[in-house]
Formats: sequence, C-alpha cells, structure tokens
Amino acid sequence: MSAARRERLTLAASITGAVVVALDGTVLSVVQPSLQRDLHTTAAAVQWTSTGYLVAVAALLVFAGRLGDRYGHRRVFGAGVAGFAAASAGIALAPGIGWVIALRVAQGVAGALLQPATLGMLRAVFPGERLAGPIALRTSAIGLAAAVGPLLGGALTAHLGWRAVFFLTLLPAAAAGLLALAVPMPGPVRGADTGGLDLPGAALLALTLGCLVQSLVGLPSRGSTLGLAAATVLGLAFARHERRTARPLLPPAVLRSAGVTPVLGALLAASAALSGTLFLATYFLQDVLALDPLQSALRALPLAVTIVLAAPASTWLANRHGARETVVSGMLLVALGVLLISRLDRSSGPVGTGAGFLLLGAGFGAVMATATAIVVRGTAASRAGVAGGLQQTAMNVGPALGVALAATVAGPAAVGTALGPAGLALAAVATGGALLATRIPGAERGAVVPEGR
Repeated sequence: MSAARRERLTLAASITGAVVVALDGTVLSVVQPSLQRDLHTTAAAVQWTSTGYLVAVAALLVFAGRLGDRYGHRRVFGAGVAGFAAASAGIALAPGIGWVIALRVAQGVAGALLQPATLGMLRAVFPGERLAGPIALRTSAIGLAAAVGPLLGGALTAHLGWRAVFFLTLLPAAAAGLLALAVPMPGPVRGADTGGLDLPGAALLALTLGCLVQSLVGLPSRGSTLGLAAATVLGLAFARHERRTARPLLPPAVLRSAGVTPVLGALLAASAALSGTLFLATYFLQDVLALDPLQSALRALPLAVTIVLAAPASTWLANRHGARETVVSGMLLVALGVLLISRLDRSSGPVGTGAGFLLLGAGFGAVMATATAIVVRGTAASRAGVAGGLQQTAMNVGPALGVALAATVAGPAAVGTALGPAGLALAAVATGGALLATRIPGAERGAVVPEGR
C-alpha cells in the first residue's frame, strides 16, 4: 500500500472514530426526557447516564493512551470502537435505567480507549510538518457531528423512540473498525519509557480524575467539597508516586515538551467557557425567550458552523502568523463571544444571539485544532498516546468545570436569569486561557518543534 493511501485511510478511520464519540455525546441530551418517561425513572437517575460516562472516560484517558503507545494505537482503537458499538447496542435494548447507567460507564471505558488512539494513529502515520492539516479536518468533523447530532437524534426520537438513537452509532463504528483493519500501520515505537504501564500511577490518576469530575458535576450540591478534597489528596499522592517511580505514567519529557503545559491549560479554559456558556444559553433561550428546543438549536447553529470553518482556517493562520498567536487570538474570540452572549436580554433577536455564538465557535475551533496539533506534534511518537490522552482529558474535564462554575454562580436563581454574572465569570476563564497561551513558544510558525520521533 502506498504511503498516500495509508495516510488517507488512517485519516478516515481517525475522523470516523472521533465522529462516533461526538454523535453519541450530542444526541444523548435530546433523548433524556423521553428515556426518563419510558423507563419510569427520575431526573437524577437519568443524569447519571451522563455523569457515569464522564467519570469513566476522564479517569482512563491517559492510561488508555499509554496502552496505545505500548501495544499499538490501531489495536487499542479497534478495541475501543468495538466496545463502544457493543455498549450502544446494549443501551438500545436495556430493560431499565440501571442497565443504561452501567452500559454508559462501559461506553466511557471504550471511549477512553478510542479517543487518544484517533490522535496516536495520525501521529504514527503523518510526518510532523503535515500533522496540523489532518487534525484540523478531524476538528471540523467533530463540529459537524455536533451540529447534525441533535437534529438526527430529535428526528429518530420523535418517529422511532429514544432506543433508535443508540443504534445510530453502529454504522460509523463499523466503518471505523473496518478502516482501522485495512490500514497497515507501524508497530508501537519502542522508547526508553515504554517498558511498563505504571499500574499504581494509573490507578491513582484514575481515582483523582474520577473524584474531580464527579465532584464538579455535583456542584453546588452537598458532598462535592469532600470529593474535591479527596481529589486533591489523591492528586498529591499521584505526583509523589510519579517522582519516585522509575517508569512513570506521565514521563517528565511529555510535560516538558515545548508548549504542552500552557496549551493544555488553554484547552481546559476554552472547553470550560464553551460548555458553561452553552449550559446557560440553553436555559436562557428556552426559559426566558420561551423558544422550543428546535428554535433554540437554530439560534445556536452559528456555533457549529464556525467551528467547522475555523478549524481548517487555523492551519493557515498558524503557518502564517504562528501557533501561539493563533491560540491567543482564538481564546480572545472565545472570551468576546461569551461576553456578547452574557449581555443578551428579552429583546435579543437572532442577530444578537448569532453574533455571540459565531465568535464563540470561531475562537473555539481555532484553539482546539491548533492546540491539539501542538500537543500531539510536540511530543515524540513513542509518547503520542499519552499526549493524546492528556489533550482529551482537558477536553473532558473542561466542560464539567464550566458547567459547575456556571451553576455555582447562578446559585438558587433560575439558570436562565443568571446569564449575565455567570457569563462574566466564564469570560474571565477564557481570558485566563489567553494569558496561559502567551507562554506557548513562538520561535517557529506553524507549530512547535517535535522533541523526537
């Protein structure tokens, strides 16, 4: 097989795998009310269909990336796709809410295997200087799935019921698996740090992130403080273990790679600002402006459209002006978009809401594509899975942080009426992300220099 064909198949597999996860995440929110009625359960139980998935995926992403580095990203990707599809089919046939929650946790485990591998496969096949383009296309596909998912989910739920939605991912999952099998890929890159999996470190990190995400999702309810304290103690224990072990789960070279730490901070801030703002805006559009779900989705459509367009455009901007400048500018656009949305009131029309979502999507698309390229390309191929796991962890913890911050600032007031003060807090988070992004090395245009193949 020619190198060009191998690259095309790898890119198709990576994009399809990422779309599977994105579709599942966007359609779930559409089906939750119908699922609750059909299974005769409570809203709190239904919320655990999301929380259980988030906790599982966030806890295991870095370890899953490590598995890919050691055993090959294609193998881990295939296992993740198969597990994700099997869990989806199981949810569609589940007899009760307990089964749905358990299978969503299993789906989170499969998603953790799948997500870093989509980046690890790209890093293994594409030369570093050409990696930004494929990552931008992957980001655009995720944005497109985010736009199409609610429409497909709503149509399927209305005509066939909520169970049909979970069969939606089976076809793209099968396609992703077949594409991965068709691609001859280099074996795992053996480096000095790939000899062990550091199971104690993996367990400590999983518990740390699990406690953190569960506590953030539960804010501002009681018990969250205890969870955050436990996450802090476990995090300190993980850091101490990593300093002492000979083969750490997070090799120091990964975090020392040029730009990786500030980029992860920017990704965390961008995803927090985006998700927190969407949480607030959804309540505002439906409770304050009295729009139905479809009308609300149409008001927010510029967000998805500009993510799709901004991701490939960011590659040109990074090549012309530098990766640091692109990420900083994107974060500032995110902050400005959040500020515009925070100023919406009862008199706001489609133009006012559309302008805020347009800026938010343009900034987020640029940040996600450029920052992901920096993280993956700035790390040796033998550690690409761990780097991808860190990137995905930031993208999964950030939304929980943003929604928790928005809910905490809103307090006992109706969420829709707290758009102003909570939006200002989220804009401050985005501004902080822009400040972190100024620490990205700016010696080269396009992206940072890889620290090794």
